[in-house]
Amino acid sequence: MFDHVVFGVSDYAASKAFFLKALEPLGIEVVLEGPLGIELSADGKSSLCLFQTEEKPAHLHLAFTARTRQQVEDFHRAALEAGGKDHGAPGLRPHYHAHYYAAFIIGPDGHNIEVVCHEPEA
Repeated sequence: MFDHVVFGVSDYAASKAFFLKALEPLGIEVVLEGPLGIELSADGKSSLCLFQTEEKPAHLHLAFTARTRQQVEDFHRAALEAGGKDHGAPGLRPHYHAHYYAAFIIGPDGHNIEVVCHEPEA
């Protein structure tokens, strides 16, 4: 679990649009936006913060928790519609554990965005 993750993006408008649409199935929305960037959260306890930068940081792997496998599937579909590139369709990843159900997308800056549900199929 994290309190907040902050990282720079090369195209603020494109990244904002991508993350808002891709993470909408998880209930993630704008908490705050100002001159320092945007803060996104679903629970008000942890947040993802993006800001415009010209620096070229290493690619990140961000994994978000889903409550259901349907949320994983909804994320994958929404992220593709938002312009993300498929990096692993929704499905079981038993090499992690028996109920690891995840999908992976490459976002606008090449970051590997994952949504995972650890629950058995309903």
